[in-house]
Amino acid sequence: MLLIDKTDGIATITLNRPEAMNAMSKALRAALAEALDALNADPEVRVAILTGAGERAFTAGLDLKELGSDPDGLGAANATGRDANPVRAIDAFEKPIIAAVNGVAITGGFELALACDVLVASTNARFADTHARVGITPGWGLSQKLSRLIGIYRAKELSLTGNFLDARTAYDWGLVNRVVAPEELMPTARRLAEDMATIPLAMSIQYKAMIDDGFAATFGDAMALEHDRSTAWNAQVTPEIVEKNRLEVLARGRKQ
Repeated sequence: MLLIDKTDGIATITLNRPEAMNAMSKALRAALAEALDALNADPEVRVAILTGAGERAFTAGLDLKELGSDPDGLGAANATGRDANPVRAIDAFEKPIIAAVNGVAITGGFELALACDVLVASTNARFADTHARVGITPGWGLSQKLSRLIGIYRAKELSLTGNFLDARTAYDWGLVNRVVAPEELMPTARRLAEDMATIPLAMSIQYKAMIDDGFAATFGDAMALEHDRSTAWNAQVTPEIVEKNRLEVLARGRKQ
């Protein structure tokens, strides 16, 4: 139900339940958390790509059939443990993670995509928040993240109608970084991952955390956070390191 490929410092994680629109069963959520923990601890992995099998779905969210037969199943919507809450599992992943959204990302699947650092969407991708239609409220961050990303009025439109948002409109609204043809989805995500993988791992982890932690704070607190962490980090940087990095940037620019 979960496929892992590791090549040249990049781990590709594929939710592999295409017959169920890659719905996140209890077992799949636990497997994803275990995989992310292992990849986070793997020094050879610098970047991860998360996608779904097939072209129909990135993931349809929680497995509603499973929830319907489990009296405790709805607890997953508000779970805080990483093995039950995949957004918490992604939040704990320190390295960059790219969502390659190959099809629909619905409700919990929408939340899963929003937990990633960069979103690349196929033209087949569509996003929907159907929490209200199902009769439950989001517990993995959607009600707060979406309005911060696309504005409160657009967020209310999506969440209070349950309507689908196509990939091109998602791009126009600033929800995804890029929209590409289905056959270009994984190559595009891979190229971005390769670029990220050229950054020293400690730098990637530090910078990602600085952006995420600052985004969650008020602007004043975020500026103070940047100052404190930047001061501590830059105190370790020598002129020799700056020169070495400068030459590497120049060389990379010539190759591109």
